[in-house]
Amino acid sequence: MEERNRSASLRRALTVLDHVRAHPGLTLTQLAEAVGLSKSTVLRLTAPLIEAGLLDRDRDSGLYRLGHGALRLGQAYLDTLDLRAVAAEESHRLMAEVGETVHLVVPDHPHVVYIDKVENEASVRMASRIGSRGPVHCTAVGKAILAWQPAELLTGLVLEPRTRHTITDVERLRAELAQIRRRGYAVDDRENEPEVRCVAAPIFDHQDAVAAAVSVSGLTSRITAARVRELGPLVAAAAARISSKLGSTTR
Repeated sequence: MEERNRSASLRRALTVLDHVRAHPGLTLTQLAEAVGLSKSTVLRLTAPLIEAGLLDRDRDSGLYRLGHGALRLGQAYLDTLDLRAVAAEESHRLMAEVGETVHLVVPDHPHVVYIDKVENEASVRMASRIGSRGPVHCTAVGKAILAWQPAELLTGLVLEPRTRHTITDVERLRAELAQIRRRGYAVDDRENEPEVRCVAAPIFDHQDAVAAAVSVSGLTSRITAARVRELGPLVAAAAARISSKLGSTTR
């Protein structure tokens, strides 16, 4: 019974902590009403959180906010993150779901660098290699990243025609990036390789800045124009789950 009571108290304390995280600057009365507990219970639950530095209560106003201990915990968590490790589970899950090659890339403007690859052994293997680079303007992963970067990055960008489908007009590329932001995913429709289509979505870090992109690639015989519309939301959802694991609040 005592252990069960401790667990219940811990859960309630965590509820209080999470509510202060989402709604900083509450008084004791406001916090108690928000979490459905008495003021005396909130005082009891917050005392050890304040001692540990996870919460702070202003001496003059009495308002609650996160303490410096929360920052230390957050930084310790971020220090343990490795993008490839964080994305691995979702990349394999996405590959199993769609049956096509999944890539993970990071920006190196005006290129992207492929840092991981998950292939479906039953399908045609993609020629991409981990460590190789691709152009930012005509790959889906590149455009997914570029769509959330400052507009100035387009200035001076060389739009080399890789195939007859490559976008080589900067205004047309601007319009394409705006469309990517609206729908949440990018498409390379034979723009980098003549027989390959690719669908990609951006990955955001704990500062909600674009840090990477994940994609699904395959031959046009397998990834038809109609299938692109099915894959887009799936890739975007995978990217959102990876972003969440990295600490992003972007939805």
